[in-house]
Amino acid sequence: MGLSPTPGPGGGGYALILKEIAGERRLPIIIGSFEAQHIALELEGIKPPRPLTHDLLRIIIEQLGFSISHVYINELRDGTFFAKIKMDVGSIDEIDSRPSDAIALALKFSVPIYVSEEIMNEVSFIPEKEDSDIDQPAKENDYSKIEGTDPYLKKMLRLQTDLKSAIDSEDYEKAASIRDEIKKLELSR
Repeated sequence: MGLSPTPGPGGGGYALILKEIAGERRLPIIIGSFEAQHIALELEGIKPPRPLTHDLLRIIIEQLGFSISHVYINELRDGTFFAKIKMDVGSIDEIDSRPSDAIALALKFSVPIYVSEEIMNEVSFIPEKEDSDIDQPAKENDYSKIEGTDPYLKKMLRLQTDLKSAIDSEDYEKAASIRDEIKKLELSR
């Protein structure tokens, strides 16, 4: 579904929010800023001029003649999620992975991301009506109409919408400027 900065000293990390396809449940997974940046680039369709780590892994896997069939977030132990990457070859067993890396590769290969029902029952949530309204950009960029949202979240929503618009119009200089403004805002919280 997307990424959201987590409050905390020094910016903390990001919450990667997964949403089930045939339902309303959402699963937040806290990941580091490095991993979040790679996932955000993929979600936004931004192709860096040189391969990043997950691009390199995809290239190596493909050059070896393999692919990934799916990833599976299969365990939650002591507040830490665990994942497996399933290759499309029967001779290769599932590969242990951090969920952030598995999800980044799932996005690179456009394959499904599965989560165990136990984890969904234990950690997922269904947003209240007003929360799902916040997920949608305000019409005509009128962010003052988002009730119940603090000024930080309103500004962050505006910046994220502006960033998407800049990327969609391929104005990467403006997108970089907005990205820097988002980072400053995160650090000020």
